[in-house]
Amino acid sequence: MNWKEKPYYSFSAMLEERFGEKVYKVALNGGMTCPNRDGTLGSRGCIFCSAGGSGDFASDARLPVREQIDAQISNISAKRPVQKYIAYFQAYTNTYAPVSYLEQIFTEAIRHEKIVALSIGTRPDCLPPETVALLTRLNHIKPVWVELGLQTIHPCTAAYIRRGYPLSCFEKAVRELHQAGLEIIVHTILGLPGEDRKMMLQTIDYLNRQHIQGIKLQLLHVLKNTDLAVDYESGRFSVLSMEEYLDILIDCLEHLRPDIVVHRVTGDGPKDLLIAPTWSSAKRTVLNSLHHEMKQRGAYQGRLLCHQPD
Repeated sequence: MNWKEKPYYSFSAMLEERFGEKVYKVALNGGMTCPNRDGTLGSRGCIFCSAGGSGDFASDARLPVREQIDAQISNISAKRPVQKYIAYFQAYTNTYAPVSYLEQIFTEAIRHEKIVALSIGTRPDCLPPETVALLTRLNHIKPVWVELGLQTIHPCTAAYIRRGYPLSCFEKAVRELHQAGLEIIVHTILGLPGEDRKMMLQTIDYLNRQHIQGIKLQLLHVLKNTDLAVDYESGRFSVLSMEEYLDILIDCLEHLRPDIVVHRVTGDGPKDLLIAPTWSSAKRTVLNSLHHEMKQRGAYQGRLLCHQPD
């Protein structure tokens, strides 16, 4: 592991180890929906999810996958000398379609000459055996990462956010993906209404015992035109200040199993949709403050000394 830049095993460090250089993501849209939106489980989506299905930065679904990739590569390479990219299917639930369609779009992405890995955001209840088999085949071409939206282990919170599946479903998906040799990244949200520090750390401790390789620690943010925004504006909960968030985040990072790659330590939404917390849009400030605070607390050196491999 490369611990030189940050006091945790960061996504950027992992990418440099594997691919020997900077690697950027291109956010793709496969034109899918979600069982939480099409009436299968519900029609309103998860309580925090925007109309873009958490893919507000993704490409236009009307474009073929290769065109989506080429357009984003053109934009990125005009600013930075990047040669390698990850195809990230981000919007909605990206295994919620017939396997023949999934094979078409995923193969188009993974065969692109500048794509070095395929990352697929989905739900644990949308991974039937034939889909896992497809992902396994693709994983023999280039690395395939499956991103699962867990958010929390607590049933009361899961019901509030309308997640729509029990923890046993998540465990089954992790077990089957692990047996297939696929890498698993788990999405969590810190600051969900009703959850205190102890509950958030229980989610981290639970994930330490699972066969996962990566985690996204997402700050709860409130977007316009969501049911979460209605609750926020009616005063049902408050969002974390930056100081509160960093304090909890550092606890989570120190509890986290050291081999788990930290893909994200904050989060925001499009500025035209973000209601709160507004400080989250200054991502560079948040990251700098995090690393400074960890160093001040001794968490930086402590984690290095305790967990740096021989």
